[in-house]
Amino acid sequence: MKILIVEDDLSLSEVMSVYLKKDGHTVVEAHDFGSASQKLDLYAYDCILLDIMLPGGSGLELLSKIKGMGSRTNVIIISAKDSIDDKVTGLELGADDYLAKPFHLAELSARIRSVARRSRMDGDFSLKAGNVTLEPETGRVFVGGNQVDLLKKEFAILEYFMHRPGHVVDKAVLAEAIWGDHVDQTDDFQFLYAQVKNLRKKLQEAGADIEIRAVYGFGYKLLA
Repeated sequence: MKILIVEDDLSLSEVMSVYLKKDGHTVVEAHDFGSASQKLDLYAYDCILLDIMLPGGSGLELLSKIKGMGSRTNVIIISAKDSIDDKVTGLELGADDYLAKPFHLAELSARIRSVARRSRMDGDFSLKAGNVTLEPETGRVFVGGNQVDLLKKEFAILEYFMHRPGHVVDKAVLAEAIWGDHVDQTDDFQFLYAQVKNLRKKLQEAGADIEIRAVYGFGYKLLA
């Protein structure tokens, strides 16, 4: 899963990030209201770990923004303010769970898996474009009903584009969205080019009627 940690305690944020990456998740961090709001505008996430008290604004405002966008992203509020009012307000605004500090990282991981399971039970979360169907929860992709085997990063790239059909995506934005905060921010995007090339080849060979087309000097867009 792709997880956004919104937490102003840098040491706690880093500890959570390291632990969740070991669990196989892609993790992005934001440490204040402004940067979190910006990341929400740019990227889609499977789960957001949201502190209430943030420099520059309230996590509850961000929660209202997330739900106002019609997002199905799971949100777990993480806050030292263990008051019933904050918990009730957050849940009423659409949060999926509430975890008070201090907490064990194993419990955090379990809560993330729990809200993901509940989401799967609520309905079909598959993405469709042309004759391609992508299942975020199972990690499977089908072209015309036939399964296509993709590597983890190829799957993540395709999922990103299927959330934004027809939108031109900057290559730097795509790289950060897929590889997280610690992507090599240089002018050399060969690692990205290689993954996209392999993905395009697999889709073409499978008979997909969608195309990830290069936009010269900028990035890519999905045509369906």
